[in-house]
Amino acid sequence: MATKAKTFDCVQMKRKAQERLAAEYESAKGKYSCLVDFLNAKADQSELAGKIRAKIAEVKPGQRG
Repeated sequence: MATKAKTFDCVQMKRKAQERLAAEYESAKGKYSCLVDFLNAKADQSELAGKIRAKIAEVKPGQRG
């Protein structure tokens, strides 16, 4: 099976996303007591994060999902 050449750089993509979040946090620092509160607020706005949180909540402790 032949592999496809990637058209993007995963590391670069992740770095840019982190830079955007860091810049957004710096501009809104006064609204949050810490970085974790900021990140949780961002996750609360994300449909994907909501789905992931719901899936995690379905799995009981000691159970694999």
